Amino acid sequence: MTQAVTMGAVLKCTFGSAPSSMDVTSKNRVMQINPVANIMDVIPLKNILSFGMCSSATNPVVAAATTAALGVLTPMPCVPATAAPWVPGSPTILVGNMPILSDTSTLMCTWAGCISVTTPGQIPVYVK
Repeated sequence: MTQAVTMGAVLKCTFGSAPSSMDVTSKNRVMQINPVANIMDVIPLKNILSFGMCSSATNPVVAAATTAALGVLTPMPCVPATAAPWVPGSPTILVGNMPILSDTSTLMCTWAGCISVTTPGQIPVYVK
């Protein structure tokens, strides 16, 4: 069974150098100990915080720095670029009229990174 994701969950990105944490907006209005996330909690630097340094060659800032370094991959500060919702979520439970975010959901960054949940941020509340 999967667990619901709440504020303070630990996230990782395949191209990030450090873990990040989830910040859930208060509009969802469902509380366990922390506010519960839904699949639309994807706003960069509001819900999804920086992952330290980005090493994705598809990120234009990294590509420019790499070109300036004569082809040596040069990581640059991460600014997540998320546009689509988390998938798949849990369609059986709605939070703020959207499926709840589960710890098996993933989120794609425009710069080709895959964001996943490493720690859901709360005591176990299993969802189907």
